[in-house]
Amino acid sequence: MTRTGNTLLGIIFTVLLTFPLNTIYAQSSLEREITQEEIQILSTDRKLLVDKVDVKMETAVIDSIMMLFEIREEEKMSPADELYDGMWNNRYVKAYSGVSIPDSFRVDLSSFVMPIEGRVTSQFGPRGRRFHYGTDIKLYVGDTVVAAFDGKVRVKQYERSGYGYYLVLRHPNGLETVYGHLSKYLVAEDETVEAGQPIALGGNTGRSSGSHLHFECRLLGQAINPADIVDFSNFCTFDDSYVFQKSKANENTYTAANGTITYHKIRQGDSLSKIAQQYRVSVNQLCRLNGINTKTILRVGRVLRCS
Repeated sequence: MTRTGNTLLGIIFTVLLTFPLNTIYAQSSLEREITQEEIQILSTDRKLLVDKVDVKMETAVIDSIMMLFEIREEEKMSPADELYDGMWNNRYVKAYSGVSIPDSFRVDLSSFVMPIEGRVTSQFGPRGRRFHYGTDIKLYVGDTVVAAFDGKVRVKQYERSGYGYYLVLRHPNGLETVYGHLSKYLVAEDETVEAGQPIALGGNTGRSSGSHLHFECRLLGQAINPADIVDFSNFCTFDDSYVFQKSKANENTYTAANGTITYHKIRQGDSLSKIAQQYRVSVNQLCRLNGINTKTILRVGRVLRCS
């Protein structure tokens, strides 16, 4: 029998042997004082009974206890385990091409910790001809950045023309968070971290015009507007949960923060006439707003201003 089995069985038998006999018999129908001699005899008899327990019974007890532990471990499986189905890539942010995305998925946000408390300097959405997939938060080089949730470091890389030094963490709630433009790592690849644990120092590396944290929220590679989840004014989440919706994640229409300008992210099959009709503008207006002409090749992913 293993050391664990012996220990557990020992605990059970110790309780059985040490439970005060006078307490048991004081409740009996005899309702009389039990002498110390009688207690000693009863204790001896019970010890003999315990010593005679069949080995098979010991094994059954241990098996039952270990089975209970296994069930409890299975109950601890996180939503991310099933969602990502064992996929683990240490190189790319978007590593899930062709993966089936659920129509909706509820994300537990109850353990959220703000990665850095600072003002928002740039929001999620179109930025010129590029698309900004995160929220930029002001910090100074050397400021401590912490993990937004419990999780594990999936990516620890450097990208000169983009994120600079960056980290990607996968969390048990299904989200992955990205931390870009860092100056120093405080964690290792594949390391397990806790919400609020320092993971890096802020910086100004990569494609960056000033020190800040580029913060993204993704699910199976699909970018989610962090402002839909986080109240950046109060450094907390809007609610204890967030429902990811596939239809919303695939939207390609975005409106500027002031609500006056609408943008369209080009996708497969789009044409100038189709986009113009969708936004009720003329093709000439589209060309004028974006500095293009009717012969310009529309590349998937490019963002066009439509109003």
